[in-house]
Amino acid sequence: MKYCADCGSPVELRLPQDDNRERHVCTVCNTIHYQNPKLIIGAIPEWEDGRILLCRRAIEPRSGLWTLPAGFMENGETTMQAAARETLEEANARIEVLDLYEMYNLPYINQVQLLYRARLLDLDFSPGVESLEVELFGENDIPWDTLAFRPICYTLKHYFDDRRKGDFRFRSADLEKPLPQTTVCG
Repeated sequence: MKYCADCGSPVELRLPQDDNRERHVCTVCNTIHYQNPKLIIGAIPEWEDGRILLCRRAIEPRSGLWTLPAGFMENGETTMQAAARETLEEANARIEVLDLYEMYNLPYINQVQLLYRARLLDLDFSPGVESLEVELFGENDIPWDTLAFRPICYTLKHYFDDRRKGDFRFRSADLEKPLPQTTVCG
C-alpha cells in the first residue's frame, strides 16, 4: 500500500499505539489501514447420484485446472450466500447450501477457505465467465492430477470417504506453504 484510501496521501509502515503489528498509517490524516485475510468461500455441489460438480478454471491462478466453485466473499453477504453466488457465477448452477464442511487456514497467502456441502438443484448448468467447462464427476472420474488447489483435493478426498461411511463431519486444518516440488494432491 502506498497511498491512503481516505485522503490520497502517502502511507508508511508504523506500529500504532497499543498495537502489536506494523500497519500502513497515513502520514497526513493518521488513518490506520488494517489488512486482514481474505475469505474464500465455496461449495461441494452434489447431484443425486453422488457426482460432484467441478469447474475448469478460465482465469489465473491455475488456469486450465479443475476446482470446486469458490471465490472471494463480498461485503454485505453471508458465507452461505457467497457459496451460492460463486456456484452460480462459475457454473450457472443453482444449489441448496447445506452445512459447513471444511475450513482451511492458509496464513502464507493470507486466506481462510470455507467449503460448504451443497445439493445441486437441477442439471441446468454451464460454464460461467471464469470457467472453461463444468462437469459432474464420480469419485473414480475426478481429475485428481489436474486439481488446482490443495484444499480442494483434501476436501474431495474427505467428502468421498465420509460419503462411503454415511457420516459427514466438519474438519479444520492449518496448511503450511507447500514445498516447490509438492503436487496439489501429493
